[in-house]
Amino acid sequence: MFEESKVAFFLAKRSIVRGNKGTLYLTILILGMVFVNLIFLPSIITGVAVLFNQQSIDYSYGNLVIEPSKNQIYINNVSELQKKVEHIPGVTGVSPRYSTGATFTHKGNVVTATLAAINPDDEKTVLKTPSKVITGNFLSSGDTDQVVLGYQLAGNMNEKLDVIPSLGGVSVGQTVDITFSNGVTRPYRIKGIINSGSYSADGSAFITKKEYESVIGINDKANEILVRTEATGNENSMRNTLISFGVQEKIWTWEEKSANFLNQIIGSFNIINLIGTIVSLVIAIVVIFIVIFINTVYRRKQIGILKAIGIDRSIIIKSYIFQALFIFAIGTVVGGIFLLLILQLLAVSPIVFPGGPVAPVVDPMLIVRSIISLLIVSIIAGYVPAWITTKEDILSAIRG
Repeated sequence: MFEESKVAFFLAKRSIVRGNKGTLYLTILILGMVFVNLIFLPSIITGVAVLFNQQSIDYSYGNLVIEPSKNQIYINNVSELQKKVEHIPGVTGVSPRYSTGATFTHKGNVVTATLAAINPDDEKTVLKTPSKVITGNFLSSGDTDQVVLGYQLAGNMNEKLDVIPSLGGVSVGQTVDITFSNGVTRPYRIKGIINSGSYSADGSAFITKKEYESVIGINDKANEILVRTEATGNENSMRNTLISFGVQEKIWTWEEKSANFLNQIIGSFNIINLIGTIVSLVIAIVVIFIVIFINTVYRRKQIGILKAIGIDRSIIIKSYIFQALFIFAIGTVVGGIFLLLILQLLAVSPIVFPGGPVAPVVDPMLIVRSIISLLIVSIIAGYVPAWITTKEDILSAIRG
């Protein structure tokens, strides 16, 4: 068996050395590009998932979200519950708030969007939104007639530039009318505009919790409490800890709150990735198949002579498999070099998505799967044309 492999390896080496170098280099280059494609797109998808996950934590939910118990509209005695949660080990920030819909009006522009009523000092301990003001200032605890808008809600003077319905390019110092769920309408001066890169934050507006309660006529309530923890990834454990400390309201993790939105995005990307992977592997197998097949047809007489002098058919087939494996090995190395250069470039200059900059996140198991996939298709692409050609009887092969 070992001797046969040595003979097959020798035949493969001679065929590669004496073969067409241009065709060989082109085939290796194509296989390298296939390898890059197998890893690059899934890495971008993973990068998008990481981006949206972090945005969900930093600008929408924190790590945990406490909501009213079943059949309740509000969480009651919020100040007492807030103090209890703040003293739980592992909790670094607690922000009770109201999140509701409201209608915003400015010079004929009418938009319905999310209105978050917050305690500014508490909000800073949980979310990064207060640090993303691009013009003006964020809210202060004593503000009663001021609002901070997300830049997408504020909009542009040129409506064609808006991603969502907007107020037409309002700016700091101008006034917008806000109509609340109870029908009350009040004017508010725009104190600041934020740009966080998160759709949920940039399409929302923010007023103080104190102001909202004065409009609605309630006190010491909230319809959600955002909780920030020391570490990300142990949310389920922290939820159990909150329950053990007597928190009886519903508790959600940020993953549960953002699951539907994120799954829809990643699901669409995965379909594209699956199609791209199949196409790439088909390209790889076709290219190697054609190269090996042309090589075997061109060397029919030589194959006939080899069989005539006693070289077993299996050795000849194995020699072409070795050629395919050589192309696979060098192509994978070339592709790895290209991939490394691309990753270094994108680490410096990430791809900018609507939600923010995205850098590829490479999973080591993805590299392993890609190598195994290319190895399998290379073996198939080397075996099949050699098997077809070597089926021919000796005399027919020698005659050509």
